[in-house]
Amino acid sequence: MQLERRRRHAAGIALNTLATARLYGLLDLGYVAKADAVAVAHGMVEGGIHVVQVRAKGFDVDSIARLVDSVLPIFRSAGIPLIVNDHPALVRATGADGVHIGQDDMPVEEARRLAGADALIGLSTHSPDQARAAQGVDYIGFGPLFSTPTKPDYPAIGLQDIAAVHRDVSIPIFCIGGIKQGNLDSVLSAGARRVVVVSGILESSDIRGTIRDLLARLGSEKADAEGSTSRPD
Repeated sequence: MQLERRRRHAAGIALNTLATARLYGLLDLGYVAKADAVAVAHGMVEGGIHVVQVRAKGFDVDSIARLVDSVLPIFRSAGIPLIVNDHPALVRATGADGVHIGQDDMPVEEARRLAGADALIGLSTHSPDQARAAQGVDYIGFGPLFSTPTKPDYPAIGLQDIAAVHRDVSIPIFCIGGIKQGNLDSVLSAGARRVVVVSGILESSDIRGTIRDLLARLGSEKADAEGSTSRPD
């Protein structure tokens, strides 16, 4: 019972943090050697990242679980939610804060059943219709805005629909796909409030400094609570 109370407490903190987050990063083994993951995690924390997802395409579930186990204490001690890509059962197994799934992975209801009722659930969306149709999730990713090697099967959708989606969708929207320091201003001018930056952080020689620069250009340390993640009782 005490463990369950701690899990629910941690879930509440993660949900509240997500509601005000502006910068979402990935610890992606497509860019980071597994041996460097802990060092990169420390750099992300020191930079002030708001949310992090572990993504390890092509790795077996046990290897991903060990990776999550190695970095979760780093993020948890800083109050930063840690999301697992693709594998909702790993949320229960590792104590991670949630899972991110794609349009073709599984139904949202199944992901929540596997991850747990208190887990954060994120969903990738690639069009305004998909964004508006997202139900039962705590946030969505919207993109790819620009061409990116991490999403080779999805064409860039551009910036023109960002403002409309923000008008129509009440949960947090994280714009994603090829966003870097060089194009961040255009993304924000189009109406984005929250962004995911992957290679722009992980390929930097100064991860901490890059994150701090992105946060400064995003305009504030945290967003307001517009795009609430609160759930009905």
